[in-house]
Amino acid sequence: MITAADPWQGHDTTVLFTVLLVATPSLVALLAYLCSRFTGRARPRRTPARVWRDVSLAAVAAGLAVYLWGLLDLLFLGDQEQAQECERHKPDGAVLVGRRGDFVPLRLVCEVADGRDYSVVVPGYVNPTLTVVLVLALLGAAVSAFLHHRQRTPAQKKG
Repeated sequence: MITAADPWQGHDTTVLFTVLLVATPSLVALLAYLCSRFTGRARPRRTPARVWRDVSLAAVAAGLAVYLWGLLDLLFLGDQEQAQECERHKPDGAVLVGRRGDFVPLRLVCEVADGRDYSVVVPGYVNPTLTVVLVLALLGAAVSAFLHHRQRTPAQKKG
């Protein structure tokens, strides 16, 4: 049984599967919605605020896809393979004392006796990409909200 005090724990598989089972249909639904924005019926209702909203949602979809990719890297490696990755990448002369899995940022951390740690398994581009698309999503949402507010304000003054 793995406890919270176990220094060799990776990612909790229950949480890992739960995130995968929730995020995958969410990504599919988000992509279906974004594809619907390119139909002929959606074109006449396109406004700058809606375009920026869709840019924000596209960034969210990209981030979700990258996060899922990182989760799949973790899913397909068992404890033994994760331990081998820690061994393969450890600094010369270092003694491994533990392993832990973090979901935010997504990483598998190998801990060394001198207090240092290093990440393995999850591709190095996952977390920086998530940071960039998160900033893009927030920027798109803020611009969309601003444009929507600006579009609604003159209409309210007339009425």
